[in-house]
Amino acid sequence: MLRTLALALMAIMALANLPANAQETTQPPQPFVELTQLQHTIDSDIAKLANTHGEMKQFIEYRIKEHAQQLHDKLKLLMAQEPLDKEQLLPLVQKHLAFIDKVSHYYADDIAQFKQQLGKNDDTNVMYKLAMRDRERDEILSVKYETLTWLSTLGEDTQAAKAKLTEQLLKRSDMLNSLVHFTQDKLKLAVDEASKAGKDVTSEQKALVTNLNERLSLTSTSLSMAIELLDGLNQDTANLKQTLFSISGDITQDVLNVDVASNLLDQWWSKAKSQALDNGPGLLFKLFIFLLILFLAHLAGKVVQRIVKKMVSNSKLKFSKLLQDFFISLSSKTVFALGLMIALSQLGFEIGPLLAGFGVAGVIIGFALQDTLSNFASGMMILIYRPYDVGDLINAAGVTGRVSQMSLVSTTIKTLDNQRLIIPNNKIWGDTINNITVEHQRRVDMTFGIGYGDNIEKTETVLRGIVDKHPKVLKQPEPTVKLHLLGESSVDFVVRPWVKPEDYWDVYWDITRAVKMRFDEEKISIPFPQRDVHIYQTDK
Repeated sequence: MLRTLALALMAIMALANLPANAQETTQPPQPFVELTQLQHTIDSDIAKLANTHGEMKQFIEYRIKEHAQQLHDKLKLLMAQEPLDKEQLLPLVQKHLAFIDKVSHYYADDIAQFKQQLGKNDDTNVMYKLAMRDRERDEILSVKYETLTWLSTLGEDTQAAKAKLTEQLLKRSDMLNSLVHFTQDKLKLAVDEASKAGKDVTSEQKALVTNLNERLSLTSTSLSMAIELLDGLNQDTANLKQTLFSISGDITQDVLNVDVASNLLDQWWSKAKSQALDNGPGLLFKLFIFLLILFLAHLAGKVVQRIVKKMVSNSKLKFSKLLQDFFISLSSKTVFALGLMIALSQLGFEIGPLLAGFGVAGVIIGFALQDTLSNFASGMMILIYRPYDVGDLINAAGVTGRVSQMSLVSTTIKTLDNQRLIIPNNKIWGDTINNITVEHQRRVDMTFGIGYGDNIEKTETVLRGIVDKHPKVLKQPEPTVKLHLLGESSVDFVVRPWVKPEDYWDVYWDITRAVKMRFDEEKISIPFPQRDVHIYQTDK
């Protein structure tokens, strides 16, 4: 409070010694007053840092960083306005640059302390903190570059400052470049060890991989920022961009630079030559063994397929056509799959994780192909219970026809009028299946009517004679010829001969034709519906 009153009195005394018009003209605009207040707040917080520790120190650092960002943003807005108030802006920008240098030295001291801790504590944790502090110093360097640009715009000579910044950035980028490669090597080693451990990987190994990944990300971000600043300072950054590309693999406009591209191509070509010279013979031999195993597995699959085909075809179990095809196809594919796994193991693939991956993929595919798997399950039920086979005449899913092809997913039926229908197996298995040809005998049901005035015994003799004379009618079971109904306008006989399933329609049509011709010869009437109409006349 006393300090505030003292400042107010000093301001009043200073104003009292000036003329009235001077008091009006020297009052700074409001934005500059706010900037001055922000700078005072930052200076006050900086003074407190020396006597604070722990979380309180982190809190004051946070306040300084937040207010400094506000100050920088306000200056950026004022520098974008026209015309520039150089008289007001120049001292503020200069003081802002001095503050940036203070923060840079402060971060440098922290970094030096972290470096002294290396080898005494957990190096991985210290290196991570070091990378985090480096990341904050990079932001300061970026702000310093922009502030120097503002000073150049305000007419100040910044050549020496920019040269010093360039030297600092070149040293830093060289260190970051080495740190990236160092971290990449450590990360690769940690990943290899964790992979070898497999299910026995420890939490420390997982934490190490995570920490190294985060450190590599922070270091690459710092390198990217340094490259951006060096590009603004007209420095050659081709080698640095090559390192950055090796981390992310992103093709950017910088990577399309001729120098960067040529360096990358040279590096890749050198690596390819060294790999070919060092590991080429071994890789070629492994590839030869891989192809040889696949070829032998293919031949073995063909041999096993022939053996299985002969076994299921001659088996006394009388496998259905679908079951035969299933065993034949499964045998060859199983042998080839085993050969493929053996061949992959020769190339260094882990079979266990691969099979686990297939299991996970199977679950995902199962959810995506529920309808197809339902057809497959129905096909398996048809395969096991064999309600029909290829060549059978069936009535299923509302379709009548002869089965021409079967698979575990669908059944192909050729209808009696020669149409080919492909029906999903779940439609067939979920409905009534009528296998017409599965039995060796089939009864033909026919009904013939005669008039009430015709001779019943004579008609019965005629019908039995027609049935007995037909060559395709079976003797056993005996045909049935009986008087069945006394209808409204006819006396109905049922005629039921037994035939082979393939002779059904021939017998049906032949007997129907013969009955009509014999009834005409024997003068036996075939009644048709008649209606008597009686007309009554009445006297009017």
